[in-house]
Amino acid sequence: MNRLGASTSPYLRQHADNPVHWQEWSEAALAEAAERDVPILLSIGYAACHWCHVMAHESFENEAIAEQMNAGFVCIKVDREERPDLDAIYMNATVAMTGQGGWPMTCFLTPTGEPFYCGTYYPPEPRGGQASFPQLLEAISDTWRERRDEVGRVSGQVAAHLRQASAGLPDGASPSAEDLAGAVRAICADEDPSGGFGRAPKFPPSATVEALLRHHERTGDPASYGVAVRCAEAMARGGIYDQLGGGFARYAVDADWVVPHFEKMLYDNALLLRFYAHLGRRTGSPLALRVADETADFLVRDLGVDGGGLASSLDADTVVDGHGVEGATYVWTPAELVEVLGEADGAWAAEVFAVTPDGTFEHGTSTLQLRGEPDPVRLADVRRRLFESRSGRAQPGRDDKVVTVWNGLAITAFAEAGRVEQAEAVARYVLGTHWDGERLRRSSLGGVVGDADGMLEDYAALVTGLLALVQQTGGSDWAAAAAAVLDAAIVRFADPEAAGSWYDAPSDGQALLTRPRDPADGATPAGASLIAEALTYAEVLLGERYAALAAATRARSGELVRRVPRGAGHHLAVAEQAAAGLQIAVADGAGAAALVAEARRLAPGGAVVVAGARDSHPLLEGRGPVDGRAAAYVCRGTVCSLPVTGGEALAEELAS
Repeated sequence: MNRLGASTSPYLRQHADNPVHWQEWSEAALAEAAERDVPILLSIGYAACHWCHVMAHESFENEAIAEQMNAGFVCIKVDREERPDLDAIYMNATVAMTGQGGWPMTCFLTPTGEPFYCGTYYPPEPRGGQASFPQLLEAISDTWRERRDEVGRVSGQVAAHLRQASAGLPDGASPSAEDLAGAVRAICADEDPSGGFGRAPKFPPSATVEALLRHHERTGDPASYGVAVRCAEAMARGGIYDQLGGGFARYAVDADWVVPHFEKMLYDNALLLRFYAHLGRRTGSPLALRVADETADFLVRDLGVDGGGLASSLDADTVVDGHGVEGATYVWTPAELVEVLGEADGAWAAEVFAVTPDGTFEHGTSTLQLRGEPDPVRLADVRRRLFESRSGRAQPGRDDKVVTVWNGLAITAFAEAGRVEQAEAVARYVLGTHWDGERLRRSSLGGVVGDADGMLEDYAALVTGLLALVQQTGGSDWAAAAAAVLDAAIVRFADPEAAGSWYDAPSDGQALLTRPRDPADGATPAGASLIAEALTYAEVLLGERYAALAAATRARSGELVRRVPRGAGHHLAVAEQAAAGLQIAVADGAGAAALVAEARRLAPGGAVVVAGARDSHPLLEGRGPVDGRAAAYVCRGTVCSLPVTGGEALAEELAS
């Protein structure tokens, strides 16, 4: 029987009516495979995944294929967003075996969880030289029955490789100024003429451009600034950005940011909100400020759940006439623009948004891009009318699962974008639902927390978010919660035999084939770089007791920054933060609100900004107003300036 109906994962619930006898990962499932003497068929995906839906419709809803799966295997379905530890282990196995990975991920395991054959999507019948899924199932069953020694040899080799791959980073020196400059030069040399890096498919390099902007702020380097700004503008003007409703799609299928893969993920938009808000503060760019504002609005409007948390994603597909269609909500033809806007505005919108008769997407439809510098009043009116019309179309499905790490990223982004009320609402939800005072859980659905343990990234991102709120509000409750979560993370994830090295999964969590530890940044920052950031803020905001561990953790990133800077974007951003070591403390007095606002506007990325009465914070010990006027104290590491009492003087001090 299928056992997914009571899951707290919307993705697993999508498969609850399959004729496949799916069950969740558990010791009981592995024991059943051993008792039946059959392999495990492990399928990993997520709710917004287009090809996951395709394989489900073609194979998992097919009675004959399901019967073959049930007879020969114990079938386990995993939501990669709920169980990133399992996803990491078996994705590494898939890449090791095939040279590439992706979702849906399809792995065949021994009853002890050792993989012996892995792949991704398989069609229901032979296609383009690829065997069908039923053919694969038959071949795996034959191999299991007839060549068990081969299964044991392969699974043993793969398991050994996975254990070796989780050894962690070597100890070393923190990235030097020369290392940071070299990493930035290497990144800038990889810039694509269309903005960003690499060829299709093209993902938003959120952490990398944030690091480049911080490097420019610290050193004045014009090259890093140019790369960051060109990437930001290309993405904001491209089809990857929702020109009507705000928010970014997960990636572009082309090198020019024109056609997105339409799923919209919380993590991408939280990271990009933080970057665009930072860029807007730094440059005053109307485009950057508008994109930040609209992305924040998108998060609240389209991903907000009851109680204040944020849902995980919007689907890549829109269901039309019973079938999932990519992009159906978002694309337009010239005739549709005229129908909504009238002849004059419709023709104008087609030109502004690059909607062509032949189309830039499929079947003569176009994604919306932004061309030139159109009249902002007319643009706002046209966008509003088109968005209202689009709201009447069928909408993509939503994964309502609230994931701790991505909500933590959103807390930080909201706080730094000045959306403090939203940041506090998300923080209250996560602390109230996912944190029991000792342990953090990974996710919840409908206000009901799941059983899956929080990973290192969950603890770390939440701590940084809470410390962002400490800076915005001065709230001691946020500081106390941040310290409690951080202390729990140190106990559960720090490697006791290697200072500054961290595991991704908790020491007291479910026993798996190996304990994952991947320090490289990917589409989202690694747990290792997130905990480095949390500690770097904590040593200033929570106390010196975190300083040694913060330094040791940053030192572990040295090899990544030096050798593979494109795989160390968030590590690089944290290293730039530490190299700048900038803190601004504003003591209460006349004009405090204006001076605090100016301090937050002028502060480089990663700087710590606190405000309050004399002695209300370690950075304000012995520091008060000057002649009754609010005063700002600027410190770089352990060296502090004389107090300044006006925004212009503060700007001069920060620029010196």
